[in-house]
Amino acid sequence: MAASPFLTVERQGRIAVLTMNRPEALNAIGTLDDCDCIVDTLFALGNDRTVSAIVLTGSGRAFSSGGNIKGMQQRTGIGVLDQPDSTRANYRRGVQRAVRALLDCEIPMIAAINGHAIGLGLDLACLCDIRIAADTAKMAASFIKVGIVPGDGGAWTLQRIVGYSLAAELFLTGRSFDAAYARQIGLVGQVVAPDDLLPTALGIAQEIAANPPRALRLTKKLLREAQHGRAHDVLELSAAFQAIAHETQDHAEAVSAILDKRPPHFTGA
Repeated sequence: MAASPFLTVERQGRIAVLTMNRPEALNAIGTLDDCDCIVDTLFALGNDRTVSAIVLTGSGRAFSSGGNIKGMQQRTGIGVLDQPDSTRANYRRGVQRAVRALLDCEIPMIAAINGHAIGLGLDLACLCDIRIAADTAKMAASFIKVGIVPGDGGAWTLQRIVGYSLAAELFLTGRSFDAAYARQIGLVGQVVAPDDLLPTALGIAQEIAANPPRALRLTKKLLREAQHGRAHDVLELSAAFQAIAHETQDHAEAVSAILDKRPPHFTGA
C-alpha cells in the first residue's frame, strides 16, 4: 500500500487548508518524498488562481517535530548520509527545496500552530506570513541539542521576525518555550484556545481571501522583497507592481464599489 501524502489539502472556497499528516511521527519530515510533497503541493496551488490564502497546520498533537531523529542515527532520509558531500547535496535536494518553495510561494500563508513546533517544524511556521498558536503549543529552535546547526535556513528566517539577539538566544540555548512567550517576543500574532485555533486562522484567511486575488499576491511579493531590499529598490518595485495593479479589472471594481456604496465582486481579473 502506498504511503499517504505528507500534506493533505482541503479547499474551502478560495482557501486551501494544508495539514501535515503524519501524527504517529509528530509530523516529522523524514523523507525526500515528504519534501517533494511540500514542493509539488505549493507549486500546484501557486498555479491555481482560485486560491487566495493558505492555512498550514498539523494533525494530532504536533504542528511538526522537525526532522526525523531516527533517520539521523541511521543516516537515511533528508539529513546526514555516508559522507559530507552527500549530506550537503541531500539537504539541498530535500529540505532546502521545500524551504525555497515556501519562500517563493506568492499566496498569503497562515501557520496554525496546534502543538509542538520544533527545529525544522518551527522554521516551517516562520516561513508563513502570519502565525497563530494554540495556548498548549510548545516551540524550540533546538538544533544545537542534537549537535547540529539549522540547515534549513532558519538562521535567516527567525532573526527577521524576533531580531538577532533573541534569535541567537533561542538557537544557542536550544531551550523550549510556550505560546505565551512566543507571543511576547512577536513570534506569533495571537494565542488562542486549541478549539479556537483553526476557526481563528480560517477567519483571518477569509478576510484575506475577500480581497482582489492578484493584488494579494503582488502585495505579499512586495512584502517579501522589502525584507531585504534597499528602500530605493523597494520604491521602484512598488511602482512597477502598482502599474500592474491599476490595470486589473478588480481594481476598477473596487473603486466602483466604493463609489456606489456596495459590496465588491472580485473575479481575479
